[in-house]
Amino acid sequence: MAKGIFPQMSIPDITNALAGWGLSVSHEQLVRPSPDFVEGVYCACLQQVTDINHDSLRDPVQDALSSSSLDDKDLYTAALTNNLLIYHLTRFAKAARVEDFNAKDVFNPERERTLILLSAFINFVKFTEQYCNAFVKELRDRSEAVIVERDQINEQLNDIQHRIETFKDKMAEDEPRCEKLRNENGTLRAKMIATKEFQTAAVQEVEKLKAEKNACIKRKEALNGEIASVSDAINRTRSRIVQSPERIKRTITIMSSTASEDKKTVTINENKARDLQSKINALLNIEKDVRSCLEQLQTIEKEIRSLRVSHKELADLRDHLDDKNIERNELNLRQERVEKQLSNAHDKLQRAQRHAEDKKIASQRTIDRLQREYDEMSIERRDNDKQVEELRGDANAVEAKIAEHLKKSECELNELLADYWKLRHETDVYMETLANKLNMRVTSD
Repeated sequence: MAKGIFPQMSIPDITNALAGWGLSVSHEQLVRPSPDFVEGVYCACLQQVTDINHDSLRDPVQDALSSSSLDDKDLYTAALTNNLLIYHLTRFAKAARVEDFNAKDVFNPERERTLILLSAFINFVKFTEQYCNAFVKELRDRSEAVIVERDQINEQLNDIQHRIETFKDKMAEDEPRCEKLRNENGTLRAKMIATKEFQTAAVQEVEKLKAEKNACIKRKEALNGEIASVSDAINRTRSRIVQSPERIKRTITIMSSTASEDKKTVTINENKARDLQSKINALLNIEKDVRSCLEQLQTIEKEIRSLRVSHKELADLRDHLDDKNIERNELNLRQERVEKQLSNAHDKLQRAQRHAEDKKIASQRTIDRLQREYDEMSIERRDNDKQVEELRGDANAVEAKIAEHLKKSECELNELLADYWKLRHETDVYMETLANKLNMRVTSD
């Protein structure tokens, strides 16, 4: 234990310090400390600085047990309360520069260690009361700022909740339409796949028919050239008069049959061309339908993207709302702590005012008593004037004794002053060391 950081206090000093806080402690209780007595005194010191006591720990314990899945929660209430109390007392002891505080100091106290711990706690409480006024003022200012910020956050929270409700209503309103669009999207996707397969087969057939058409056109051109050459030959033959009309008739018959076959071929090719044109027109109509389906699919995809963006915004708003709820709970806890500290400060102020009034009344009573004694002494002085001469000789002897006594008193007073300034120096060193350890600025009055 770091004994040199704070001055050791005697049992009367500890008793007087605790009596100033309204705790009546006897010498026997400090000599033979019991667990209940030690726990009560330590909790009183803790409450002076942090406003934490058994009542303030009751609600967190109940909340922790209610959120757990334990069967018999009453069995764990006392244990959890003691654990929380030991945790806060350990933090308080570390702040008072006592690093080895443990549960044994509460449940199995020892006399010397209890006196050392009480010296550390009381010195730390006095230090905070004497040098932390600026810090308390800063806490109050921060509390007011936190209250203003809490109101602003509540307004923002209401706005966000309203927006969330709006989004939920819009989602609920758009859900049937989205379901319908999803169903239509599935139907159109299946139809588009079937149409695409049919279009692929139709394109292949169109390519095949185009190839056949080109072949027929080339053949038609060849036949037209051959017919032209035959016509030229016929014209040249007609210019000649031959002696064999039978052969000419046979040639004409053959050429007529050939021309009729060519006409039939041309008619068949024209019919094929018309069929191909009708198929091409049907394919164009199918292509238009496919294009309209693609446009509808693009529209549906846009709607799906906008719906996803809305879902993402809703998730972000929910996360933001959760963060704001957590922050609001922290601010509520801070406000409760600051309000408790303020109420304790008011209680301390009222106790100080009552103490000052009591001192004032006692001083007035003392003045009245001294006035009465002075009046009585004035009356007695007239009677004692006759005895003054007789006592003057005795007075000289008494003056000599007084002078000797004054010399002795001055020596004792000088020794007391030396002890006082030595103790004051040690106290200043302790305050400065503790302030440096706690990173606090100490201002001298």
